[in-house]
Amino acid sequence: MKKRLRPKSFVIPTLYAVLFVTVVTGAYLISNSMKGEKVEENYTYVSNVIMDSQIPVMNQTTKMIKPYTNEKVTVGKTYYDYKGESKNQESSITYYDGSYIQNSGVDYTLNETFDVVSVLDGTVTDVKQDEVLGNVVEIKHGNDYVTTYQSLSEVSVKKGDTVTQGQVIGKSGTNKLDKDMGNHLHFELYTNGQVVDPNLYIDKELKNE
Repeated sequence: MKKRLRPKSFVIPTLYAVLFVTVVTGAYLISNSMKGEKVEENYTYVSNVIMDSQIPVMNQTTKMIKPYTNEKVTVGKTYYDYKGESKNQESSITYYDGSYIQNSGVDYTLNETFDVVSVLDGTVTDVKQDEVLGNVVEIKHGNDYVTTYQSLSEVSVKKGDTVTQGQVIGKSGTNKLDKDMGNHLHFELYTNGQVVDPNLYIDKELKNE
């Protein structure tokens, strides 16, 4: 029967010692390498360009401008206010073809042709020629605002065009409905599908939602 060989007593302690020294030395080298690296203090997790390009929507407002730029333009006929005084209501009625029609917008007049501009950014949703109203342009804006520009002698846009606030969309003219008014612009404003008095919104700050 062969005898099982046993390692000498000094071999195992020696192996432990070597392993210990290896671990300690490795830890020491790693620690020194980390200390030698320069730690970047100013971290940039989001690009400044991205942040600058983001425009917050809340609490931003846009001012609705007048549909013309010529300061000589005056109001020829105001919006018919159902809750207004009877005197003002009488001056806001149009007589045409044997009928009295309540004015659903504001008519701007001048004895010479003037540029008509978009009151807000938007998209042209309709351009048509009406026998009674003349040339008509309809523009849809944000927040369910829609504007119409009637009695135009010239039209500078077409359906589907994107327009910016203040862009010329046509020129004032005449129509059969208000022929006694001469050269003018009939302007209407709708919000959420309801016609409203433009004077309550023009030159006012409109909140962007």
